[in-house]
Amino acid sequence: MFTLHEVSKSFQGKTVIPPLTLELAAGQTTALIGPSGCGKSTLLRLLVGLIEPDAGTVSFNGQRLEPSNLIAMRRQMGFVLQDGGLFPHLTIRQNVALMARQLGWEAARIDHRITELTELTRLDPGLLDRRPTQVSGGQRQRVAMMRALMLDPPAILLDEPMGALDPLVRYELQEDLRTIFRSLGKTVVLVTHDLTEAAYFGHDLLLLKLGHVVQRGSVEDFRDRPVDPFVTQFLQAQRSLW
Repeated sequence: MFTLHEVSKSFQGKTVIPPLTLELAAGQTTALIGPSGCGKSTLLRLLVGLIEPDAGTVSFNGQRLEPSNLIAMRRQMGFVLQDGGLFPHLTIRQNVALMARQLGWEAARIDHRITELTELTRLDPGLLDRRPTQVSGGQRQRVAMMRALMLDPPAILLDEPMGALDPLVRYELQEDLRTIFRSLGKTVVLVTHDLTEAAYFGHDLLLLKLGHVVQRGSVEDFRDRPVDPFVTQFLQAQRSLW
């Protein structure tokens, strides 16, 4: 679904992603993990086209991301931020329907899709006419997921979507999101610093350090067959695993 070929990215002269070639398979969940500053969020933004590489190419579903097709390609990718990224002046219903209205969907089609998504994400329909500041953090993330799924894109990208939630809310949302991912069969790319969360969601885990993929595989591969001392160090820092 995603292919990067010799992609690199720097900010203010500092290399964040050195030349990287990578493929992410369709229909599975890939988790990008690593410590703060390892390049995982930058990599996600390269995939979704929010930033351009300094060199190399990013392709989605066989097509290279270019200025001429970027808007059309990004409509095929749902994107969820850590804080949800909802517009505070719009109601929840308006936030979810925003892109569909821009594309000229009829009101009945929009309403039907929103009903489907409230059921899928287990959001109380009574919240749809509230504003984001009037609902909880966990509910805002459900709304962000609804908005990402509104156009039924083949790929969903999430940048630490549960990082700011308290443990009980996070646990419940993790269970619901995994059910959603498995039921829809979409390509999912998830950024997290939490190895437990990555293992819970991901078919394919990529551990990054300074923009390099140190190891790729399952959490069992990391535990039993580490390719670098950094892998073991990262696992040992994840106390909740043991």
